[in-house]
Amino acid sequence: MLKFEDVALGSASAFLPATAGAESRFAAGNAFRRVTAEDKRVINSKADLNQLVPFKYKWAWEKYLAACANHWMPQEINMSRDIALWKDAQGLSEDERRLVKRNLGFFVTADSLAANNIVLGTYRHITAPECRQYLLRQAFEEAIHTHAYQYIVESLDLDEAEIFNAYHEVASIRDKDEFLVPFIDALTDPSFTTGTPASDQKLLKSLIVFSCLMEGLFFYVGFVQILALGRQNKMTGAAEQYMYILRDESMHCNFGIDLVNQIKLENPQLWTPAFREELHELFRRAVDLEYRYAEDTMPRGVLGLNAPMLKEYLRFIANRRCQQIGLEQLFAGAQNPFPWMSEMIDLKKERNFFETRVIEYQTGGALSWE
Repeated sequence: MLKFEDVALGSASAFLPATAGAESRFAAGNAFRRVTAEDKRVINSKADLNQLVPFKYKWAWEKYLAACANHWMPQEINMSRDIALWKDAQGLSEDERRLVKRNLGFFVTADSLAANNIVLGTYRHITAPECRQYLLRQAFEEAIHTHAYQYIVESLDLDEAEIFNAYHEVASIRDKDEFLVPFIDALTDPSFTTGTPASDQKLLKSLIVFSCLMEGLFFYVGFVQILALGRQNKMTGAAEQYMYILRDESMHCNFGIDLVNQIKLENPQLWTPAFREELHELFRRAVDLEYRYAEDTMPRGVLGLNAPMLKEYLRFIANRRCQQIGLEQLFAGAQNPFPWMSEMIDLKKERNFFETRVIEYQTGGALSWE
């Protein structure tokens, strides 16, 4: 008969990181010693992964609580004005319609890629329970975002086959996804484990790609474009949802950066000059891919925007991401041409958005419409 002791204190791998050897797992399981904060590490920990407390990484727990407080659901957003505008043949220009469809073509699958990366990859290799708790919440938010994009597609009665297959059929979208897929595959490979300098660097590189380049760069052309529409009182329901998604993604990005910096702090030997140069090349490639996407979505100027403005913004963001993880900036003198984007990220206080007033972007039936 299976006894509690066999589960709670034995060598079952579910209770200890897969990277731990059999002897260390057996020793840890039979030590009869309570876990201390000092036992914990973000990667390669031998402490019991089920013991959330005592906290060592309080910043991760605080981000989890903040994310829970910022809960929202797509159906709470009124899409009636968007539907009427989209159905009106004179409501939007062809350039504006192209922009919306290209946006959705990227985003409808992007958050699924992010969720797969968390659930099937990152979560397995992070050994701090507080950080895992946030990753679970983040995965749920990625599902909400995918739901939101589907809700917009459904509301506007768009061709679902066209939108959902864009990541195969539109080169500027496909190229971004193909850039990301190897970093997903690296962590979701069942044979991949951490515990060596090479494998730990591979994990760290993937975390940087997803926090700094996917969520922290690849999403921003789309955010600027849809929010610029909203600022002109067009597609206000979609813009409302993008605001909440931007708020969530900013938290995802910041959590990922904190995670990267904590791993660096605990494993300084990973941060070699060669590794940093490899990261710089990835940043350059990501900026180039996102700029090509900007050119594809806006072949002509629209909404007071054009692709060169987005290039400057992307360089500004890339510099910021480099700075946040301790890399040298790549694009000297790059400036932010969209200071209003910073205001969009902060949805904690009551604000008026596009003639609808959102009260308390918080839990418990979060959105109240007047």
